[in-house]
Amino acid sequence: MTDELLEIHTAVLGGMTRGPKPFASRAETEAEDFPSVDLTDTTFSQRLGDEADALTALWERKLTAWDFEERALWATNPPRTDERRAEIYSRLGFEDDVRKALTNAAVVSKSPGHTTITADFTPWYTRERAAARAFYWPAYENRLRAKGWSSEAISSLDEASRAVVERLTDPEQVARRQARGLVVGYVQSGKTANFTGVTAKAIDAGYRLVIILGGTLNLLRKQTQRRLDMELIGQENILRGADPEDLDSLVGIDYIGDDEEWPQFVSHGGRPSALHAFDIERLTTRDRDYQSLLQGIRGIEFEKRERGLPLYDPRNLHHADARVMVVKKNKSVLDKLIKDLKQIQGLLGELPALIIDDESDQASVNTTNPAKWESDRPKRTAINSRIAQLLSLLPRSQYVGYTATPFANVFIDPSDSEDIFPRDFLISLPRPEGYMGVQDFHDLDSPIPQDERTFANSRAKTHVRGIYSPDEIDDESMQAAMDTFVLTGAMKLYRAAHGVPAGPYRHHTMLVHESVRKDDHAELARRLNTMWLQAGYTTSSHGHQRLADLFQGDVLPVTRARAADLPAPSSYDDLRPYVIQACSLIRKGGNPVVIVNGDSDKFFDQLDLDFDRQPHVWKILVGGTKLSRGFTVEGLTVTYYRRTTQQADTLMQMGRWFGFRPGYQDLVRLYISRAEKLTKASKSTVDLYEAFEAICLDEETFRDQLAQYAELGEDGQPLVTPQQIPPLVSQHLPWLKPSSRTKMYNAQIEEIARPGQIIEPTAHPTNQTDLAHNTELWLPLLRGLSSTPVTFTTFNERQDKTHRLTALTTTVSHPELMRVLENLRWWNATPFLPHLRFLREITKYPHLIDDWLLITPHYQDSHRGTSASVSGSLPLALSRRERRRVQIFGYISDAKHRDAARRIARAIPPTSDPVTEEFSRERRGAILLYPVIEEDPLTIVRNGEVAPGNVAMVFSLVAPASTVGAGRAPITFSPIDKSRSDSPIVDTIAYQ
Repeated sequence: MTDELLEIHTAVLGGMTRGPKPFASRAETEAEDFPSVDLTDTTFSQRLGDEADALTALWERKLTAWDFEERALWATNPPRTDERRAEIYSRLGFEDDVRKALTNAAVVSKSPGHTTITADFTPWYTRERAAARAFYWPAYENRLRAKGWSSEAISSLDEASRAVVERLTDPEQVARRQARGLVVGYVQSGKTANFTGVTAKAIDAGYRLVIILGGTLNLLRKQTQRRLDMELIGQENILRGADPEDLDSLVGIDYIGDDEEWPQFVSHGGRPSALHAFDIERLTTRDRDYQSLLQGIRGIEFEKRERGLPLYDPRNLHHADARVMVVKKNKSVLDKLIKDLKQIQGLLGELPALIIDDESDQASVNTTNPAKWESDRPKRTAINSRIAQLLSLLPRSQYVGYTATPFANVFIDPSDSEDIFPRDFLISLPRPEGYMGVQDFHDLDSPIPQDERTFANSRAKTHVRGIYSPDEIDDESMQAAMDTFVLTGAMKLYRAAHGVPAGPYRHHTMLVHESVRKDDHAELARRLNTMWLQAGYTTSSHGHQRLADLFQGDVLPVTRARAADLPAPSSYDDLRPYVIQACSLIRKGGNPVVIVNGDSDKFFDQLDLDFDRQPHVWKILVGGTKLSRGFTVEGLTVTYYRRTTQQADTLMQMGRWFGFRPGYQDLVRLYISRAEKLTKASKSTVDLYEAFEAICLDEETFRDQLAQYAELGEDGQPLVTPQQIPPLVSQHLPWLKPSSRTKMYNAQIEEIARPGQIIEPTAHPTNQTDLAHNTELWLPLLRGLSSTPVTFTTFNERQDKTHRLTALTTTVSHPELMRVLENLRWWNATPFLPHLRFLREITKYPHLIDDWLLITPHYQDSHRGTSASVSGSLPLALSRRERRRVQIFGYISDAKHRDAARRIARAIPPTSDPVTEEFSRERRGAILLYPVIEEDPLTIVRNGEVAPGNVAMVFSLVAPASTVGAGRAPITFSPIDKSRSDSPIVDTIAYQ
């Protein structure tokens, strides 16, 4: 039976390509063919109450797309806000009842969007133009919906991939132009989905050659090839007219007969060229990398419908087939491709091409020593040289790199016009929903004391198990990791048997990563096999008792705290049958341990380690570099990690435990060394868990700064261009460099001017002399504190919570504050200096700043915490903070206090609290001052007094919103080597 109301709504919404329009009049027009249909708001609202109704799904998709639309010409409110949604309803002309029903059906997403740092570009990829030729993008979108992607996730991907494509050159443009960009994701977070979306939209728009550089090993290339074939290229383009029922016609065609998911490959409903679109010809297949084409250059030549016109003319371009290839970053493979391209006479200058470089910081970056270059002409590494040749041969080609660790890419010399520096744009993708990243294994900024942390409130306590032995062999921790692997496998089987969908439990793996040396891998595998045989998992009562103890002390309490909604056995006896089943799966094939290393693909071929074609991979994987870059270890649940490196990007790429873990996040465990020798000859040790935490801080600082400077300035120009990104890269551990490059930018951040934003220096001194010095500087200001506490009340809409801050206050002049700040001592002064320079500058504008309100928290009674006097001051509330990253505090201000400080500085709208509004003034800044102790107060507080050297006076500042009138650029840079101020790059050697 036809759903007439659904047909009407589908037609109306399908016609709204330029944003929401009045709905009722358009619906009435469409309803002329359905005279009996009920168009009342009551019927509409009732149907929206049914989540399974196709009409509800239609509106949920459309509203989410409008919510997410960036730079929407029809909208005056920012995306993903209640205000944007209200504007949509107003433009549609809906009344309150329908609005309420729609909001219940499609909740407004508040998730962050992508961040874009961009140079100027000419807009060409309009939504109307994209919709007019859309074929492969809608097919890909439908495939993602079939996989279970939410409308929110698809809209996020839609906008992020659009942001890439619109910054490429119009493929129909007469003038040649090459754009070069970089897309930054998270490790194992779905970057492939983004560049598949970019590929779909780019070929729909007219790009006719897509070259995807897919890793340095064929296994990685195969993974990428299969993803594109399955989700974008589709069955009809793979078959190329062959009859799936005729075995003779299927010779040389992959997937059919050996890939059980072939029926799930996208189907276009016929050859695209027969559907008024265009076909895609694959120049590589799952099992075959690029080869010198058997049919010669005919395989890459493009037939023109009108030979007198160039290929990029729309009359030719949109009738030509697209060619797509996924190739290894391999010298001989790329040489074959370059040789074939050189044989195409005259056409290359007309061919819109797109080069997508997956893991673009691996092999692609030129790492040769500039000191060895001749006549300042770069000497290039093998892969970098081939990429430069491709860009030269294809003058209409665009280059987009993808990586989770962008530091090597942004340190490329932008003055080298042939290299791959992202001169046109850098896009930082948002963290996807359901993704487990480095933050999920660390308690960043947690105010909960260590001794009060539990499985319920601590990510680290939930997932991380420290290895504290510096010895090369630590069988105790290795046995615990292996036992956890068996137990978590049994838990997956238990859940599948008790109604949880078994799909995510198809594979179950453990990764052991200790060394890069192959000899070490072989020895480690022998050790693990011996340990497995002696573990007594199926026959020994001792083995089962060991598992029972671990289950009761670790696995079960974590599951109860973190996954109470999932079925769990109440005792080990209930789990024991599944332990036996798990061990059987792990032993299948005779060996529970698999070595994954080697310099060629033959090692992988011998293992047949194929997560796509194997029904179950339940193994312990031992490996090194080959498991630390690009390769997705499916079902990874337990990781045993002890390998060191001195490059942050290399270390981050080794974090294979990051990714999506649906249905078993609570089971994920990371066994990581807390005392590992940096080299075998080292006497001292490093904490690898701390190293990952420092990387997390580096990464989040970098992303935060990109987001902060992504907006346009008052003059309409970008605050930061791609060439100014490198100085934003930070380094929090002295032994862990951002990248292995031998160069750095000849630039540093000179000044940061962000009125109304929280400024929070964390690198306070550690020795008592410097601490006492700083405390003495603050004492004159503290003596002005009022003895009567006040309570500030603010409401945080995002958290839907009311926050209260009871504090002592005093006002101080700007010169008084500067006398303190100018003379403070630091463990590392560098991060605060750009902010200090701004505070100095606004001293020149007294009409923009009157004073600062100093706020220090106050305990109403002793039950809330310890208070003590410092050198005769009023009793001050002593706070606890931890220096978890070397000598750096994890956080300073309490998140619940920040809104009060920002309102006092007039950085946010008024509150309903009369106290806060009384203290809030134009031209006033706010200081949140926390006297912090790092030891037990019982040991350092005597008779209500604490010595100045036992207190760290840490603080957060919010400069008055009025100081934006100083006209300072939000961020300014200066050359490090002023004698070479025109040079963007200098050798690091001189500055170490």
